[in-house]
Amino acid sequence: MRLLDPLFRWPPVEEWLGDRARVQAMLDFEAALAHAQAAVGVIPATAAESIAAACRAERFDLDDLARAAGVAGTVAIPLVDRLAALVAADDPAAATYVHWGATSQDAVDTGLVLQLRGALDAIAAELRRLADAVAVLADRHRGTLVAGRTLLQHAVPTTFGAKAAGWLDALTRHRARLAEVRPRALALQLGGAAGNLSALGDAGPRVAEALARELRLALPDVAWHAHRDRIAEIAAWAGLCTGTLGKIARDLALLAQTEIAEVREPAGEGRGTSSTMPHKRNPIAATVVGAAATRVPGLVATLLAAMVQENERAAGAWHAEWETLPDLIGVFAGALHHLADVAVGLEVDAERMRANVDLTGGLVFAEAVRMALTPGLGRAEAARAVASACERARAEERPLRAVLEDDAALRPHLPDERLAALFDARDAIASSGTLVDRALAAHARRNAQEG
Repeated sequence: MRLLDPLFRWPPVEEWLGDRARVQAMLDFEAALAHAQAAVGVIPATAAESIAAACRAERFDLDDLARAAGVAGTVAIPLVDRLAALVAADDPAAATYVHWGATSQDAVDTGLVLQLRGALDAIAAELRRLADAVAVLADRHRGTLVAGRTLLQHAVPTTFGAKAAGWLDALTRHRARLAEVRPRALALQLGGAAGNLSALGDAGPRVAEALARELRLALPDVAWHAHRDRIAEIAAWAGLCTGTLGKIARDLALLAQTEIAEVREPAGEGRGTSSTMPHKRNPIAATVVGAAATRVPGLVATLLAAMVQENERAAGAWHAEWETLPDLIGVFAGALHHLADVAVGLEVDAERMRANVDLTGGLVFAEAVRMALTPGLGRAEAARAVASACERARAEERPLRAVLEDDAALRPHLPDERLAALFDARDAIASSGTLVDRALAAHARRNAQEG
C-alpha cells in the first residue's frame, strides 16, 4: 500500500527494509562468506573473487525470486541457485563454493542483521534529533507556567519545560537502551545445517571469526537459529520507544484541543486541513504516531510468540518474523520521524498556558493551601477545610483566594503575606528548574557518549 507510505513510513529506513535491500544483504553475506573461507584456506581465493563479483542485487530478477520463494519456502534457496548460475557463467569451478557449508537461515538471518544495522543507524540519528528538539523545548520553557493535569483535570501548576523534561528523560533512556541492545542483536549467524558448522569441520570456528570481522558483526558463541531473543529484544526496544512516542503525541493532541489551545503542530501548505472545515489545523503527526502506538504492540507480541521454536530449526515461528519485523521497524521509524519534525517546529502559546492556569480561579493552588494549614489544623481537618473552600469558590463563582480571605476560621492560619505567597506560582514551580537541568544534563551526557 505505497499510497500510505509517506504518511506512515520514512524513506531512509524503508530503503533498508525493502526487497532489494533484503536481497543485497543476503548477497553481502555470501560474498563475505567466500572471502572469509578463502582467508582461512577453505576455498580458493580466485573462487571468492568470482563469487563476490556476482553478488550485486541488480543482477537478480526480484519478481523471479519472489515466485521461486513461494515454492521453495524461503528466498535464500532460489537466491543461492541463481547466484551459483551467475558465477558458473564466468568461473565454473568457483560456482562449487557458493554458499559453502552454510544454510539458508545463515543467509536470511545475517542479511536481516545487516539490514537492521543500517536501519538502526538512521533511527538512532533521528531519535537524537527528536531528543535535541525536546531539549530545546525544555530549556526554553523552563519557566513557562502551565497547568499540570491528572486524570485530564487541573492538578497543580507546573512548567511546560518540566513536561518536556519528562519526555526528554524517557527518550534518553531509550537511546541508552539502544546502545546496550545493538552489540547483542547485531550478531553474525553462521551455523550450517543444524547450528554446529558440521560441513566446515574444524575450520568452522575460524571461518565464523573471519566472517564476523568481514561483516563487522559481533561473533556469537554459538549459532542462534532457534534462539530468537536477539530479534525479540530489538522488537521490544522498538515497542518501548514507540510507547513513549505515543505518550508524547497524546499529550500534544490533548494540548492542541480547541478548548485548551496551548500548542499547535507546525503549519504548512495543506498540512492538517479538513475536507469540509477550512478553519481546522488537525494534529496530523500526533495522529500518525498514535496509530503507530496502536499497531506496534501487536507486532511485538507476534515476535515474542515466535521465540518458541522447535529444536534446531523452527517450523513456522521463524518464518513469522520475516514480514513482522520489517513492518514493526518501518511503522516505528515513520512515527519517530513525524514526531521529530513536529518537535522541531512546535508552536507553544505561553500566554494561553498562563490563562488556562487561571481558568479555575486559583483552585490549582489548593494543594499549597492544604499543606500550609496542616501544621496548625492537622492533616484531615486541613483537607476538609480546603475542600469546603473549593466547593464554595465553585458554587459562588469566586476566586479561591477571596473565599479564604473571608473565612474567619482559617484567617488566623493564613495571614495576608502567607496567603499571597501560596497563590504565587513561583513557589509551586520552584523545583522545576532543577528537574529540567537534570534531564538536560543526562541528555548532554548521552550525546557525548554517542559522539
